[in-house]
Amino acid sequence: MSADTISTEPMQASCHAAFSKVRKHLQTKIIGQNLLVDRLLIALLADGHLLVEGAPGLAKTTAIKELSAVLEGDFHRLQFTPDLLPGDLTGSDVYRPETGEFVFQKGPLFHNLILADEINRAPAKVQSALLESMGEHQITVGSTTYQLPRPFLVMATQNPIEQEGTYPLPEAQLDRFLMHICIDYPDAKAENLILELAREQARTEYANVSEPPFKLSKVDVDLAQQDVLSIHMAKPVQEYLVQLILGSRKPAAYSQELARWISYGGSPRATISLDRCARAHAWLHERDYVSPEDVQSVAFEVLRHRILVSYEAEAVGITADNVIEELIKQVPVS
Repeated sequence: MSADTISTEPMQASCHAAFSKVRKHLQTKIIGQNLLVDRLLIALLADGHLLVEGAPGLAKTTAIKELSAVLEGDFHRLQFTPDLLPGDLTGSDVYRPETGEFVFQKGPLFHNLILADEINRAPAKVQSALLESMGEHQITVGSTTYQLPRPFLVMATQNPIEQEGTYPLPEAQLDRFLMHICIDYPDAKAENLILELAREQARTEYANVSEPPFKLSKVDVDLAQQDVLSIHMAKPVQEYLVQLILGSRKPAAYSQELARWISYGGSPRATISLDRCARAHAWLHERDYVSPEDVQSVAFEVLRHRILVSYEAEAVGITADNVIEELIKQVPVS
């Protein structure tokens, strides 16, 4: 064992312990939504962004606010509305008459954690203002490019119930999201725990609530992201991952039924995202290698918004999740 390996092991153990503590803390605050908690941490580890879809009141906003409370960095919530302008997100050059110069006024995207609440309520030109920031971690205004802080994570939410006055996200925007998460109502046990937690929070609402006893530092996040990239992925597992994506592009090689269901498959960004998320999933579960099960565990969230289902399939009630489930059945594990 080399000296470098020995020196990095304590840091890796420290990062695992820090993320484990954060995960347990979030699970006590976000009751009945363990999938959302895990995917939020995977997005942070994989340096990506989340699109979360669910009915009102399912702790979507609470989840990222609770993460911001234990993360060293700043948080900003953006309420998307039809009258929002791109400059309201990115910032703009403001004229200063006292100096006769234009000065760039930073917009709300210059924060570490961004909640883009009800993103589908804003028109496409506003939604597209997020494209460069999500893809390149930078913003260009005029001829000047500004780097965004790190870590940088956008969690966008959309309500599947109300469709009036909403604007569907274009495919180019959807592909920028690392994962698309669909959350459902909690079960009876979780609902009772939510009631107890709500009562406790109501009792302590006006009390002096101290800061969380720990903070996940930016250094911890950076080290964890590097560690995730170094996790071992065997060639057969990588080949299996690639074949899943290729199967979405050329489904006739596996099944004529799949061929009828799929109009467009996943892009190369889907391959990269599936790789990053599978690695992060393995790391979060304290393994130093990626298994086919890790790939399958995150496949739905990674591919759900990247596979376009045909009109024929939609007419008979086939969803993207049905397609992904069939892909996992049809593509053999190497």
